[in-house]
Amino acid sequence: MNIVKKRKEELLEEVKKEVEKCTLCALANNRTRTVLGEGNPDAIIMFIGEGPGEEEDKTGRPFVGKAGQLLTRILQSVNIEREEVYIANMVKCRPPGNRAPTQEEMASCFPYLEAQIAIVNPSVIVTLGSISTSFLLETRESISKLRGKWFEWRGGKKIFPMFHPSFLLRYDSRSPGSPKYLTWMDIQEVKRVYDLLKQGA
Repeated sequence: MNIVKKRKEELLEEVKKEVEKCTLCALANNRTRTVLGEGNPDAIIMFIGEGPGEEEDKTGRPFVGKAGQLLTRILQSVNIEREEVYIANMVKCRPPGNRAPTQEEMASCFPYLEAQIAIVNPSVIVTLGSISTSFLLETRESISKLRGKWFEWRGGKKIFPMFHPSFLLRYDSRSPGSPKYLTWMDIQEVKRVYDLLKQGA
């Protein structure tokens, strides 16, 4: 293992320990486990969702429930393995009843996510769903208008919004224009840029 990657893993472990002690918002009161994130500390692409659900709260791992399994399949459909990317959420503790995290909760937790982004230093951030997209891009535009487009973020990083996998679970249709069809188009665009970035690495 190269020294830089090992150092990144050590830094992420330090952030994880800070998160485990965190009581900055009320979400800390009901958590079973904190969920920092997981994946390649040298990842070119980072995926950012909303917050842990029931399965994530039990395991301490992000995106392991039904939505997470779908995310894994979406990645594999373009020959990207989960282990290649880094996956995180806006908040590190499960919101009650799997509700969306509030702006205040995300603001409290954001320094941890900022630290993850700084350590991993991805070229591309894929925001999954309206919650992470609107927070990072500071917009109220709907995810249906923002998905599939590239946005510059903080001096060189690119953000690419996609539908959240949990949203896709509500729709069976794969016909043109359907959420699943649009996600298939979007993940192919992510793969196209990913391959270009890998060639330039």
